[in-house]
Amino acid sequence: MTGAASQSPSKSARTQNRWIVSLLAVLAILGPGLIAANAGNDAGGVLTYASAGSQFGYRTLFLMVLITVALVVVQEMCSRLGVYTGEGLGGLIREQFSARSTFGALSLLLIANAGLTVSEFAGVGAAMQIFGVSQYISIPIAAAAVWGLTVLGSYSRAERLFLVLVLAFLTYPVAAFLGHPNGKEVISNLVWPHFLATQSFLVLAVALIGTTITPYMQFYVASAVVDKGIKPADYRSERLDTVSGAIWSDVISIFIIIATAAAIGGSGPLQSARQAAEALKPVVGPAAPALFGLGLLGASLLAASVVPLSTSYAIADATGAPRSVSASFRQAPLFYGLFTLQIVVGAGIALSPGNLVTLVVNAQVLNGIITPMLLTYILILANRKSVLGSAVNGRIFKVVATLCVAIVGVMSFVVLVQTVASL
Repeated sequence: MTGAASQSPSKSARTQNRWIVSLLAVLAILGPGLIAANAGNDAGGVLTYASAGSQFGYRTLFLMVLITVALVVVQEMCSRLGVYTGEGLGGLIREQFSARSTFGALSLLLIANAGLTVSEFAGVGAAMQIFGVSQYISIPIAAAAVWGLTVLGSYSRAERLFLVLVLAFLTYPVAAFLGHPNGKEVISNLVWPHFLATQSFLVLAVALIGTTITPYMQFYVASAVVDKGIKPADYRSERLDTVSGAIWSDVISIFIIIATAAAIGGSGPLQSARQAAEALKPVVGPAAPALFGLGLLGASLLAASVVPLSTSYAIADATGAPRSVSASFRQAPLFYGLFTLQIVVGAGIALSPGNLVTLVVNAQVLNGIITPMLLTYILILANRKSVLGSAVNGRIFKVVATLCVAIVGVMSFVVLVQTVASL
């Protein structure tokens, strides 16, 4: 009896220690997938989701459910490619495709990310306008801060600061309930499509795809897991990070649409960041613009760092040049040089006169048109046993992934045709 009693606490302690070790292992890996997906809730994301709610009410909710499935599938493939090959997407494309195909893929990524970088700095300008600060002051300061923190300072600390500011958007789920949305309409639109056969609805649908399944997220997560040194043995935890991050970010997106639809649904396209803040009034009252402004600022600054970094990762990977945020400028001149160029050009274009919200949403439409072309490369890589070995896409996963890419491609092609025809 005494011996059995003395062994019980020891066994319990060992079990508890195993749980602690497992938890610490998961927490050590969490990051790349969560950051990549939630960086998608950037200026472009928040303002596009809010514009969907203000323009079409709850009608885009079912579309967001489908987009969430596609995002999970795509992000998981990219994370798996990075972990099992030890290479970023840029390097894999260079190895598996012709030089012309590699140049085409990286050119598409550069164009898409250039538009997004502009939209992030436009988001900074829109956020600071809420506080009465001119975009001609806020955007240059933000550009200098993002560059300095990434190249000269501690990017990881800046990343955590920006993520804290983004927590302001956690008020959207609360606002979605306190705004007294029509529950029956919300559920109906979540489980069944209520699409409109209009060009404006289709264009916004492509913008939602472009802002949710953004190429920079795919290139970033594949390179980030390599940079962090995550190995195949740790992939189960990394997959949890990737999948949960994708779902979490889209749940917040759905709540943004619901809250905005309940507050200003049917009022037409979003005209300003302050208008998007109206949805938060049920939660924080008169402080809604300030809280929204802080959240939009944090989201914009986070993505203004991540988007250019994803381009730098991809191009450095493709050329075999050193690439890491842990390296110095002298050790990785191409990596940081590309990052610097994108910051300067993006901030410069964002300073041009015009409606900042319109600029942001249009950038997401451009991204939505480019996205399916880049997703095709990712799908082919994840289907090749010569690349992933036993971790290659399974039969069912391959079918689901192909359908996701095909549907996104068809929608983007239709919008492109309509846009060209209207010129």
